Amino acid sequence: MTETRPRVDISQVIDNSRVGSFQIGVYILCALCLIMDGFDVQAMGYVAPAIVQEWKIRSAQLGPVFGAALFGVLIGSLLFSMLADKIGRRPVLIGVTLFFSALTFLTAHAGSLREMLVIRLIAGMGLGGIMPNAVALVGEYSPRRTRAATMMIVANGFSAGAAIGGFIAAWLIPAFGWRSVFYFGAAAPLGIAVAMIVWLPESLPFLVVRGLVVKGKPLERAAQWLKRLDPSAPDPAATEYVAHEKSRRGLPIVYLFYDGRAVATILLWILNFMNLLNLYFLASWLPTVVKDAGYSTSTAVLAGTTMQAAGVIGAVALGWLVRRLGFVPVLTAGFAVACVNIALIGQPGLSLALLFVVVFLAGLGIVGGQAGLNALAATYYPTNLRSTGIGAGLGVGRIGAIIGPVVGGGLMGLHWSAQRLFLAAAAPALISALVMLAMGARYTLRPHER
Repeated sequence: MTETRPRVDISQVIDNSRVGSFQIGVYILCALCLIMDGFDVQAMGYVAPAIVQEWKIRSAQLGPVFGAALFGVLIGSLLFSMLADKIGRRPVLIGVTLFFSALTFLTAHAGSLREMLVIRLIAGMGLGGIMPNAVALVGEYSPRRTRAATMMIVANGFSAGAAIGGFIAAWLIPAFGWRSVFYFGAAAPLGIAVAMIVWLPESLPFLVVRGLVVKGKPLERAAQWLKRLDPSAPDPAATEYVAHEKSRRGLPIVYLFYDGRAVATILLWILNFMNLLNLYFLASWLPTVVKDAGYSTSTAVLAGTTMQAAGVIGAVALGWLVRRLGFVPVLTAGFAVACVNIALIGQPGLSLALLFVVVFLAGLGIVGGQAGLNALAATYYPTNLRSTGIGAGLGVGRIGAIIGPVVGGGLMGLHWSAQRLFLAAAAPALISALVMLAMGARYTLRPHER
């Protein structure tokens, strides 16, 4: 007679678990990856003035280097997210962290613009694999009741890393030169990768969906992770763990359009495109426009920093609201508020205090809203498509990230006033709000559903 093992849904085990030191360790490791991701993506902006001075080039000549890094991130978001849905989050996260650590080290040794462009393009590919897989892994170790808020808070590590990088660069460059910023940007992720090799677990839902909880070493490791997650959970050796999803063959990106997901996938892509177009437009040109309006350089820089800081605060606040109200009303309201305040930035007669208020509210909706979009994708797609769903949306969004600063520069070249410029920049936020309403009309997207 064949012995029948009891069947246990792995998602229920995770949903019923309490958030303890094991999950917190996962969150911290993923957050550290995202902090270094944000640091490295913004590092070129911090060292650009020093490179221009040392190499005796025009600032505009660094434009293709910035674009190459973003194009690399686009490719990496697509490729490494699909790879992770095939082989797992853990090996891809460790691999891309080591990869961009090595490329960041090489960046410090670049001796020409051509070398810098090629290195940043390749480094960007590794950076593109961080966000989709870190967010997916955090979601897959979070109980349903806290999943959306946790993903949004951890994803906020990217913005925090970008802001922290400014302080580190301001300290390192005068003392050790611009190359020291990249040495730091290479050493830190190397240490994080070693920590992940020792402590980072694989996603248990992924292992179950892929049929990898089997005899031998995989079973032993899964059992260790499961017991650390929930000491009362049944032993995998005596239990059949199941998931209400099927593993699929072929390219994961194709399945984003299966099972009634096509329209939602396209809407998510539009949201990422519009929001990242806006985010990178504002990040690139807000300080310049504020400076041209007659304010000091320090005030202009502080305006850009305010937008990023608002995003850090916004992701936490929006995550709290999403947990209670759902994604659609919270993100729709966030994008609508951003739309109004972006339009106000360029209005004449704003006092300095009011300018910082509207910049803060714009950053809260745009920068904080991007963390919400990542969490929304992770909530919407099943385990076997989760990394691909997040990565594909971010990949399409990176096209907007490349276009935004270019369009802004073109409009400034046509001598558009600040008022016209920011009225135009408000349009993508308005479109994002309308698309979120369309998502709500077609789908029920609440954080407790998955």
